[in-house]
Amino acid sequence: MSAITIQQMADRVAALIEDRLQVQGADLGAKLKKTRHLLPVRVRQAAERLAAAGAASHNPKLLARIDEGAVAVDFDICVRHLTAIAPGTGFLRGLVRVALSVGLGLLVLALLFLVFRGWQGGA
Repeated sequence: MSAITIQQMADRVAALIEDRLQVQGADLGAKLKKTRHLLPVRVRQAAERLAAAGAASHNPKLLARIDEGAVAVDFDICVRHLTAIAPGTGFLRGLVRVALSVGLGLLVLALLFLVFRGWQGGA
């Protein structure tokens, strides 16, 4: 596997992250720093290994140490997960998380208020 092929794999995963999760960044490594909470651990680790292989592929001595089979498996893991995500759902997912956080906070606040009123004897 050549350095160009490894770099193309990293660029493809970076493009999928940008398209599916709306995350901007210069390269795959920069985009991964912003998507830590959006990707499952297995996919994130595979993408981090792929980014490291892409960076190492620029150096001929490090290119010889890259495990081509592992790079292909990591690429496959990332592409399978990211292609299953509908484009544009990153913003919607974030909006739902914020709404759930606010709703949960209001529920806890209401329960605390009821407990306090019951403790005061006002219920």
